[in-house]
Amino acid sequence: MENFEQKIAQLLLQIKAIKLQPANPFTWASGWNSPIYCDNRKTLSYPEIRNEIRDGFVKLIKEKCEAPDVIAGVATGAIAIGMLVADAMNLPFIYVRPKPKEHGLGNMIEGEVPVGKKVLVIEDLISTGKSSLSAVEALRNANIEVIGMLAIFTYGFQIAAQNFKNANVNLHTLSNYDVLINTALEAEYIKDSELETLQQWRVDPANWE
Repeated sequence: MENFEQKIAQLLLQIKAIKLQPANPFTWASGWNSPIYCDNRKTLSYPEIRNEIRDGFVKLIKEKCEAPDVIAGVATGAIAIGMLVADAMNLPFIYVRPKPKEHGLGNMIEGEVPVGKKVLVIEDLISTGKSSLSAVEALRNANIEVIGMLAIFTYGFQIAAQNFKNANVNLHTLSNYDVLINTALEAEYIKDSELETLQQWRVDPANWE
């Protein structure tokens, strides 16, 4: 699996879905300063890469997860890739909004899950896990059994690990931050001198300068 994690990291760097700028940090919507920015929606513009991710998810499901009856995508970033996974596995697909619609039926969950069916959630990116787990909470509030979550990439924050543990949700990802920065170093995408900065950021990202 490690070689595949490296391959996904290489592909994300290649198309600049992930950018590393230790000397010129990004500012996230949360206000955090960060040497990394991730937009996995860019993968959808590259058929070979999105198919690699789709196939990676299918393999991960078969190897690590209980067999799902339904695939759910977290809106909006994981709707498309979740649908590709559902299609590849010939399974029903639903998606979960961040909040209920303000008109019509006011749905937060779009699509139908028959009673007693098991749902596996697909996400594109895990940071603290808060928004991802709100989708799980919405499904559980609708009396839907969630058997786990898969994501393309995780920053590997300790707070995320704790949040998933508290919510009793098993998380598996195609790649992760540790693999990414080592892959970036090997590919000379970053310098040796920048590696320590990237490692320090992950320790306390909310207060990193």
